Amino acid sequence: MSEPRHAVVTGVSSGIGAAIATRLLDQGWWITGISRTAPVRPVAGLHWIPADLSRPEDLPEVLAPVSGVDAIVHAAGVQRSARLGELKPEDGSLMWRIHVQAASVLVDTLVDRVADGGRVVLVGSRTMTGVPGKSQYAATKAALPALARSWAAELAPRAVTVNVVAPGPTDTPMLRDPGRSGTPPVLPPLGRLVRPEEVAGLTSFLLGPEGGAVTGQTLVMCAGASL
Repeated sequence: MSEPRHAVVTGVSSGIGAAIATRLLDQGWWITGISRTAPVRPVAGLHWIPADLSRPEDLPEVLAPVSGVDAIVHAAGVQRSARLGELKPEDGSLMWRIHVQAASVLVDTLVDRVADGGRVVLVGSRTMTGVPGKSQYAATKAALPALARSWAAELAPRAVTVNVVAPGPTDTPMLRDPGRSGTPPVLPPLGRLVRPEEVAGLTSFLLGPEGGAVTGQTLVMCAGASL
C-alpha cells in the first residue's frame, strides 16, 4: 500500500482553507495545517502547527520539522477595504504579508522538500482585476499569478505544477469581517455565493493526477461575477 500523500495547507482553521483540508483528508491525504487559530476540532490525519501568517519571517523555523511534501496550498487570507482618501498603509502591509510574502517564504522554504511531480496552489481572488474600494486587497491578490507563473517555469523540469485558484464572493467568515464592511458582497449572476467546498473541489483537481498538465494558470470560480 502506498503512503498517504502529504499536503501543507495554510488557513486551516476556517473558510476555504478548512474546506480544502477536509476535502483532502476525505481523499486520504495527510495534512500539515498552519493557522493562527486552532481548527474547531481535532481531526485524524491533520497535524496543526500554530503560526501567525502576518509574520512570514517566522515560517522557516515553524516549518523546520516538515518533510516529505507532495503539495502546498496557501489559503490563508484577510481582507481590509477602503476607498481612495481613506486607505490605511497598515492594512495594505498586513494583506501583503499574509497573501504574498507568506506565500513566498512558505514555498521558498519547502521547495526542496516537495517531491518531483508535486503541486503548489495559491488561493487568489477574482478581485485581482480591480474592484472599487478594494484596491489594496486586489493588488496583493494580483501578485499571486505573477508568483505562480514564475515558479511554474522554474519548477517545470521537476514536473511540479504551480497554479492560482481565484474564487469570487465565497460564503466564508471573511464576508462578515468588520474590516471589509465598506464593500459588502454583491450577489453574482448565478444568484448565490461560491461555496468553500466548490473551491476545495477545484483545488483537489489541481492536486490530483488529472491536474498534472495544468501549470502557471489562474482558474477563476466566481458564479458569473466576472461576466
